[in-house]
Amino acid sequence: MSKTFHESSAWSAAESAEFYGVPRWGKGLFNVDTKGDLCVSPRGESKDCSVAFREIIDGLCERGVDMPVLLRFEDILESSINAINAAFHRSIAESGYRNVYRGVYPIKVNQQEQVVGKICTFGARHHHGLEAGSKAELIAAISFLRDPEAYLICNGYKDEEFVELALRAKQMGVHAVLVVETPAELDLILEQSLRLGVRPALGVRMKLSAQGGGRWSESGGDNSLFGLTVAQLITVVDRLREEDMLDTLVLLHYHLGSQIPNIRDIRSAVGEAARIYAGLVHEGAAMGIIDLGGGLAVDYDGSHSDFACSCNYGVEEYCADIIEGVMGVLDDADIDHPVLITESGRAIVSYHSVLLFNVLDVSRFESALEEPQLDDDAHEHLHRLCEIPSSLTADNVQECYHDAVFYRDELRALFKIGAISLRQRALAERVFRHVMFRALELAETLPFVPDEFVDLAPRLADVYYGNFSVFQSLPDAWAIDQIFPVMPVHRLNEKPTRRAIIADITCDCDGKLTRFADLRDVARVLPLHELHESDEYYLGVFLVGAYQETLGDLHNLLGDTNVVNLQIDDDGRIHYEREIEGDSVADVLSYVEYDPQSVMRRIKELAEQAVRDGRMSVVARRDAVHAFDAGMRGYTYFER
Repeated sequence: MSKTFHESSAWSAAESAEFYGVPRWGKGLFNVDTKGDLCVSPRGESKDCSVAFREIIDGLCERGVDMPVLLRFEDILESSINAINAAFHRSIAESGYRNVYRGVYPIKVNQQEQVVGKICTFGARHHHGLEAGSKAELIAAISFLRDPEAYLICNGYKDEEFVELALRAKQMGVHAVLVVETPAELDLILEQSLRLGVRPALGVRMKLSAQGGGRWSESGGDNSLFGLTVAQLITVVDRLREEDMLDTLVLLHYHLGSQIPNIRDIRSAVGEAARIYAGLVHEGAAMGIIDLGGGLAVDYDGSHSDFACSCNYGVEEYCADIIEGVMGVLDDADIDHPVLITESGRAIVSYHSVLLFNVLDVSRFESALEEPQLDDDAHEHLHRLCEIPSSLTADNVQECYHDAVFYRDELRALFKIGAISLRQRALAERVFRHVMFRALELAETLPFVPDEFVDLAPRLADVYYGNFSVFQSLPDAWAIDQIFPVMPVHRLNEKPTRRAIIADITCDCDGKLTRFADLRDVARVLPLHELHESDEYYLGVFLVGAYQETLGDLHNLLGDTNVVNLQIDDDGRIHYEREIEGDSVADVLSYVEYDPQSVMRRIKELAEQAVRDGRMSVVARRDAVHAFDAGMRGYTYFER
C-alpha cells in the first residue's frame, strides 16, 4: 500500500510537494509555493522567475483559451539543451578528452515545427544537430539546419529518393552522414553517389551484443531489427576498400533503445562500441565520430532507481561514464579520440511540455451508512452482513472482511434464484462497500497491510472526469503503461482527502489514468481534493514533451488540444509567445474523410424535411442550423 489518508489537523504546501513527489521528479523546474500553488521555474535553481500555474491559467482564460491546453515552456527547452551540452563539456575538460561533443536531436521524439525550430535556435551555440529517420523528417531537418558544424544523422530505412536528398543536402553544405543500417543500403548509396557526383559521408549502425534494460531493450542485442552484425560490417569495409571509398566511412553508430534505466547497461555498450571503433580504425577506415544513439532516461516517477520509468543516474554521471569508457579503450589502442554524438531526445523535450485540464465531474464512493432497517423476513445472511460494521476493529479487520465477502457472495447467489428482493440486494451491496471502506482505513494503520487489502484502494476510488483524451494527449499511458507525474496545480495548502482515478471524456474503459508515481511502488490511486461547486479544479500532467503529440490518435474524434508556447523573463513576467488552436469538429471530420460542407448540407436537408413534415418551424430550423454550424467550428473538448 502506498499513499495513505490518515487524518491530521493541519496540512502545509510543503507536505503537498513531498506527497506528490515534486522535488524528486521536478528537477528544480517545478516547486510548490507557500500559497499552495504549483509553480514553474524554467531556469531551475533560480526561483526569482518562478511563476504559479494558477497565474498562467488566469492568463489563458482571459485570452479565451479553453482547456485542455498543452503548455510548452521554451525556457525549459533551452535549459535542457544547455544542460546536456554543459555536462559533456565539463566532463571533456575534467578528463582531458581530446575532441568535442556534438548533440543531435532525433526529430521522431517530437516532430512539431515549433519544437524542432526552437531546438535549432537554442542549440546553435552548441552546434546541436538533428537526426532524421524518414524522408519527411529529412526534408524538415534540412530546412532548419544552417550550421556547417552541426550534424545531420540520416538513419532509418532508405530508398533512392532518401539517399538522393541526403546527398544533395551535403552538396548544399549540410553536414549530412548517411548511416548504413542494412547490407542492401550500401549499394544504393554508392550508386546514387556515383550518379550525382557527390562523395558521401558514411556511418554504420552496429548490432551490439550489449542490451539495455527497460521497455525498449529489444532495440539492442543480436536480434535488434536494425544494424549490421560484425560479419556484415567487415563485408561493408571490404566493399568500400574495393571501391576506393574507405575514407568515406567516418561514423560508428549504435542504439540501445529509449529510456535506459540502468547506467551499467550504458557503460557496457560504450566499451563494446569503442572496441569496434578501434577495429574499424585498424582496418583503415577514416572514422572520427562515435554516435551512441539515444537512451538518456527521464526520471518520471522520481525514484532514482532502475525501474522502467526512472533511472539510477543523472546527466553528469552519464556524460562522465561515456567519456571514460571511450577513452579507456582508445588510449590503450593509441587511437585519436573521436567526436562524440548522442541522440538524446526524450531527456531534452520531456520536461518542457505540460498538459493542463479541468475536472468536469466526479463519481464518488460514499462511505457513510445509516442504520440498516431490515424487514422481519430478511434473510439470515443479510442480518449477519449488517452486523459486521459495528464489530469491525483493527484487530479483527481481516476476519470481518472475509466474513463480509462470504455473505456478499451468498446473497448475490440468493438473488439469482429469487430468494431475496432487489431492495435487499441493494442494501447488501451498500453494507459491503461500507465494510470495504472501513477495512481499508483500518488496514492502513497496521504495521503490515495484508495482501487482500492492497487492491481495495482502486476499487473504492472516486472517478474524477477530466476534460481531455488519454488516447490523444497521453497515448503512452494507455499503450505501454507509461507513468507520468500527475497532480493538482493549486489548492496544495489543503490536505487531499479523496482517493481517485482519472477518467477522460472518451467512451472507452481504457480512457483513464490508474497508475501514478510512488516511491515504493506504482500507486493505483491519486490523492485529490474535494471539488468546489463554484471553482474549477485543474490538474497537470508533466514530462509529456516526448512522443505524445505525434503518437496521439483521434479516438472518439477528439482532436489536438490547444497549444500555447510560453517564455518567462527574469522578472517573472509571462510571455504568451504563440497560440495554436486545437482541432475543431470540422477538422477532425475531415481527417477521417468527411467533407464538412457535405455534412452540413445533409443536416440542412434533414432540417428542411422536418419543416415540411410539420415537426419544426422555420425559425427552429434556422436556430438548429446555426447550432450545428457553431458545433462544427467548435472545440472537440468540453466547452463551458
